[in-house]
Amino acid sequence: RLRLGCPGIARASATPRAREGAGRAGEGGHGIGGAELERGGGGGGRRGRGGGDRGGGGACAGGRAGVGRVRGHSAAAPGDDAPHHASICKELVRGWSSLDSSRFSIETVSGGITNMLLKVSAEDGKGNKSSVTVRLYGPNTDLVIDRKRELQAIPHLSAAGFGAQLLGTFENGMVQSFIYARTLTPSDMKEPRIAAEIAKEIRRFHQVDIPGSKEPQLWDDIFKFMKKASILEFEDKEKQKRYETISFRKIQDEVKELKDLSDLLHAPVVFSHNDLLSGNLMLNDLEGKLYFIDFEYGSYSYRGYDIANHFNEYAGYDCDYSLYPDKNSQYHFFRNYLQPDRPSEVQLQDLDALYVETNTYRLASHIYWALWALIQAKVSPIDFDYLGYFFLRYDEYKKQRESCLSLAESSLSALKNG
Repeated sequence: RLRLGCPGIARASATPRAREGAGRAGEGGHGIGGAELERGGGGGGRRGRGGGDRGGGGACAGGRAGVGRVRGHSAAAPGDDAPHHASICKELVRGWSSLDSSRFSIETVSGGITNMLLKVSAEDGKGNKSSVTVRLYGPNTDLVIDRKRELQAIPHLSAAGFGAQLLGTFENGMVQSFIYARTLTPSDMKEPRIAAEIAKEIRRFHQVDIPGSKEPQLWDDIFKFMKKASILEFEDKEKQKRYETISFRKIQDEVKELKDLSDLLHAPVVFSHNDLLSGNLMLNDLEGKLYFIDFEYGSYSYRGYDIANHFNEYAGYDCDYSLYPDKNSQYHFFRNYLQPDRPSEVQLQDLDALYVETNTYRLASHIYWALWALIQAKVSPIDFDYLGYFFLRYDEYKKQRESCLSLAESSLSALKNG
């Protein structure tokens, strides 16, 4: 059985949460053109708005619905086993099955913490060139990512105009459409015009119905991470020494307290992206279209959590949490989220309620990614101080804990007495 690791994945910048983001900024590509799904079921397809998993604009590939599956095969990094990319794409993309391998070109779009992204292009006998994206899962990512959940959601999100169209899957990755766009930077997200568009798009994302259980997964995921993170052992003595300073009993008690308090807020449960850092937001400047990509961490969760997680990403690649948006900036965002067509008409009480909700779940976001980092510290082959990243996120959680909990408690007390 063929299988590819991701030996060419690049080291992340200052924060692993940047994942592919830092390497994708400014990346572009061209639309699929005539590339369509070759294998998979029938059914009426929809072109949608297009989408791209790192780079691209224009229409989605082909109009045929269904997702192909190549069993027993995987792809490799460009310099390692490029013919396998062509072989897999020939099976999954309409019009490519008869092309000779010499007509294919492969380049790395980005290499990050979770995935490697490749642009695979093919030229037919008439000189027409079309491209797709091959996404290779990083090693051991199944410990922190539910691939079944991701693959269940992608077709429904694609039909609603989000992300790239899924063309097919193989053992350790997938093939998707490729579109024109540039990756946003953390500073882009703070720009009022772009922030308003992100807010509107998040609202639209939250309205997508994904079949299956609608139960929020946030706390289950956090407790699963905690269970895995609490039983690690490191061969490096210094790492083990740092690791042993962590009190998982304390973290568990704090998480339970946070869960109990946040449950009292009765935050709406929606299908959430859960990873809206700048690297997962792409903008086609010519068309003025904003795209959300990479739904690996998507699940039903709390509205305020998804927004808070996005706000935490204002810190950027250097994790400067002083860049977290102030109250006025948050209210600008909330107005466009709550009433995209008439943001000026949002009532103050609705803004206040979403402010409390969001800033309570701000703490959960830090805990989630802190525990994520501990697991990565053990299993990831990437040269990055994940253990240090755990402490960075957990320290910020501790710094914000008292003020965020006090905000929630004061709001709940006012509601009770009002």
